[in-house]
Amino acid sequence: MTTALITGSTAGIGAAFARRLAAQGHNLVLVARDTKRLGEQATELHDRHGIEAEVLAADLSTEEGITAVEQRLGDRTHPVDLLVNNAGFGNKGRYLEVPMADELTMLKVHIEAVLRLTSAATESMRSRGRGGVINVASVAAFLPRGTYGASKAWVVQFTQGAARDLTDSGVRLMALCPGFVRTEFHQRAGMGTDNIPGWMWLDADKLVATALADLARGKTVSIPDPRYKALMGVVKLTPRGLLGGMSSRTGRKYGPQ
Repeated sequence: MTTALITGSTAGIGAAFARRLAAQGHNLVLVARDTKRLGEQATELHDRHGIEAEVLAADLSTEEGITAVEQRLGDRTHPVDLLVNNAGFGNKGRYLEVPMADELTMLKVHIEAVLRLTSAATESMRSRGRGGVINVASVAAFLPRGTYGASKAWVVQFTQGAARDLTDSGVRLMALCPGFVRTEFHQRAGMGTDNIPGWMWLDADKLVATALADLARGKTVSIPDPRYKALMGVVKLTPRGLLGGMSSRTGRKYGPQ
């Protein structure tokens, strides 16, 4: 049985990955900050699917947390075959309204942790000639709006570049770019969601099924819904200056309340 390590596993997209992979017979390493929720999740998945579910409590906004997950990914006696870098969060407020400490914490989780964990995983995978990494980004990566979008743009560019460098190594890397997904993400950030149209919401379980299929097909970027693929096609054709103004207005309409 192969093993998948998922960060931010106890809620939202991370929990959907855990459910799907466990149902497919993969053993899991579940990573999150809440020890109690991790234990409950591991027990449920083990009992339902008969897989082994290891828990690793780690805060990826800290040096200790990143190091702990790096060490687990580097364990050659219990190798990880799939890494899902899903941990992340949003800050409520525009640029200069968010405290600098919170901005830097976001960059620690979205960029430094992704870089270090991807590197730890792929180093081991390359030596075995197989493995995969899914780095969860966002369609916000394609829009000029704020630190969140900028950090996710880094995830997309990094993942595509690393995938190119690891061509023919047997290791696949993919950036997953969803739109609005019904998770705890917005609630934790204190963002209102009542004014987001129903058609813009994605189902986490369907999203994960599409993402895993895209990884198997060798895609390096996955936008897992036709509606968002169409929107991102329009984005590519829109002048950057006009796009910046549209993004700002959309953020005020559909963003933090």
